[in-house]
Amino acid sequence: MNQATLTVDKVSEPNVANVVITLQGSWAASGVLPALDQVAALLDFGQLKTVAFVTGDDFSWDSRLLAWLLACQRMLESSHCQFDLSGLPEDVGDLFRLANTVPPNKALPARHPSLYHHLVNRVARLGDEAMELLVFTGELALTLFRWFSRKGSARWSDIINFCYQSGPSALPIITLQSVLIGMILAYLGMVQLRQFGAEVYVSNLVGVGMVREMGALMTAVIMSGRTGAAYAAQLGTMQVNEEIDALTTLGIKPMDYLVLPRTLALILTIPLLCLYSNILGMFGGGLVATSMEVTWLMYLYQLRDAISIGDIMTGVFKSFVFAVLIAMAGCRAGLACGRSSAAVGQATTNAVVTAIIYLVVADAGLNILFYHLGV
Repeated sequence: MNQATLTVDKVSEPNVANVVITLQGSWAASGVLPALDQVAALLDFGQLKTVAFVTGDDFSWDSRLLAWLLACQRMLESSHCQFDLSGLPEDVGDLFRLANTVPPNKALPARHPSLYHHLVNRVARLGDEAMELLVFTGELALTLFRWFSRKGSARWSDIINFCYQSGPSALPIITLQSVLIGMILAYLGMVQLRQFGAEVYVSNLVGVGMVREMGALMTAVIMSGRTGAAYAAQLGTMQVNEEIDALTTLGIKPMDYLVLPRTLALILTIPLLCLYSNILGMFGGGLVATSMEVTWLMYLYQLRDAISIGDIMTGVFKSFVFAVLIAMAGCRAGLACGRSSAAVGQATTNAVVTAIIYLVVADAGLNILFYHLGV
């Protein structure tokens, strides 16, 4: 098989150069095509008018010739010369014209949105998220209403399973953080009360702080990072595997089958964990108080007078609200998950961050409400 070669002949006119390139040999993928150096030398000829291609001896070709011709055209673009392919087989000219039908793709210059457009887009996204949250809240409220009206389809086996996951399984971490929170409150109070010789009132600080605020809030924060993230990961994985789409196709509502059992499990377990956290927090505070010349009898006596049933119910009511918010954040993030493994991780992160924001805002709002109600 003859090797592909080319010959360049110059046809001169005043101030204009016409070039004839003769192609010889096999211009197919199985051979080695000539380098473009000879074609690049045409740029030195001056103003090119026409570059004509003709065939020589033993000429054969395939699609690789088209690629070589296009490379020549790109190289000579600055000369604005015409390519004359009439001396080549007719099929070569047809394919060359077809390849040049669509101009080369040119990347558009990057546009940097202004601060105004950035703010408008951000506000629009916040509006969409707020609307989606309202829709999800309404659907969850209707689902809970149907279940309490004994018209829901949630299975008790699922509720008990999720209660175990969010209840007894969470006792070790709740125990640790409750004792430590109680000890921290006691140390902070003891440092200040010692200046007035009122160390015994540290029990008031620990007791009221735990039952009204820290017990419910810290338990909810732990559960949002533990259970809320788990809900988002579970539902997100189901979304990736198209299991939720399959349930919808079968006529099973994801709110009834997936969201409701998880929500009810948190509603049942978080108030109990809150009471458990209150007891351990006061015990942790007692450990610190008794190490600083306050007896257990004095600590318990002062604690009995400091705490009322209203204080305990305030914390329990907060825990109910926090349970619903954690379930909403986790389940909503899981159902809104994308279709990739990276989306599952993002959904888990969104669930934890959103739940903590919900908890802080709700806690502040409830404290203001209780203050104005005198509770």
